[in-house]
Amino acid sequence: MNLIVRAAKIIDSKSPYNNQIVDVLIENGVLKKIGTSLPNSEHFQEVKLDNLHLSQGWFDSSVSLGEPGFEDCETISNGLQVAAKSGFTAIALQPNTFPVIDNQSQIHFVQSKAKNTATQLYPIGALTKESLGKDLAEMFDMKNAGAIAFGDYTKSISNSNLLKIALQYAQDFNGLVIAFSQDSDLKGNGVANEGVVATRLGLKGIPALAEELQLARNLFLLEYTGGKLHIPTISTEKSVALIKEAKAKGLQVSCSVAVHHLILTDEKLEGFDTRYKVTPPLRTETDRKALVNGVLDGTIDMITSDHNPIDIEHKKMEFDMAKNGTIGLESAFGALLTILPLESIIEKLTFGKSIFKIQNQPIQEGNTANLTFFNPEGNWVFTKENILSKSKNSAFLGTSMKGNVYGIYNQGKLVL
Repeated sequence: MNLIVRAAKIIDSKSPYNNQIVDVLIENGVLKKIGTSLPNSEHFQEVKLDNLHLSQGWFDSSVSLGEPGFEDCETISNGLQVAAKSGFTAIALQPNTFPVIDNQSQIHFVQSKAKNTATQLYPIGALTKESLGKDLAEMFDMKNAGAIAFGDYTKSISNSNLLKIALQYAQDFNGLVIAFSQDSDLKGNGVANEGVVATRLGLKGIPALAEELQLARNLFLLEYTGGKLHIPTISTEKSVALIKEAKAKGLQVSCSVAVHHLILTDEKLEGFDTRYKVTPPLRTETDRKALVNGVLDGTIDMITSDHNPIDIEHKKMEFDMAKNGTIGLESAFGALLTILPLESIIEKLTFGKSIFKIQNQPIQEGNTANLTFFNPEGNWVFTKENILSKSKNSAFLGTSMKGNVYGIYNQGKLVL
């Protein structure tokens, strides 16, 4: 598809056109010409949108899509369409399916479901067989099949020696290990952040220590073994400090934070609404502010929606029994604009590509067109009508948002 995009403000620190308003001519998926008042041709579709801004395509490092096994929650086809309309040109798919994505045939299966889509799907292979935390999965085979990293989603590896061996083994093929950090013994039967709110509501608490102790152990192991480690969805003030300290030592560690941990706190649990039951749990305002500061000072490398669709049967039930997780693709950009500067958001939604070894495509002539279209102005409220996912378990229903995503251009396809 050949396009000419009119009067777009470029937001891309790596582009020579950063902060300039230009026309962009795209031919056969390539940025052919960038300038002002470019002449049109009858062969080019013209795109004109209010207050249009363009950035490199966004990448989400943690997305669950259900298929295979949980298609009632979400399918790969619809999930990728949701991602495209939410501004994401690439997602990393979590292995929490049935069967678990723990071998090359499962990698090939999910890739086959994502052929010819505008949003590219990059599978994360399970770190252990069936994500049970007992034996390492076939990491090298999955890497050759297209897996970009290895982790067990929200399951922490309790066996320190197993994680040590994984970190050592992954270095043979420059693999990235993902270590969700939560001590399952300290978590116990907890369902909410241990603190004033949980005590008042009579909910069993999950102490911040459960995350921080496991995180400290994982960083000690990384220091011992070398290699590369990614810590997903950190949620506490102390976790930010631990990551900062590890980076100062020169360790190859990266981390992400989920949108909901940057915006919401455990005060939301007052009505026992299970949409706010997530892993790790929503924390305190002190933790939330520390996470925002961690994004702004560069300690936190990327922001993820941590999109996890769950069917109504497993959400609309007693708080203790409900499954953990929220969808987040549709609300990510609008929520982030209420608390962070635009340039910081774009950086944190694109920087993850370099960590997961996905090619960055700055906006300059000759590069492949991998673009997100958006408008950072305007206020609105997120409602069920804004949800494109099959599951409706959004923690952001009724939340004030800012800005608006138009869509993407990627793989030669325009989705608006």
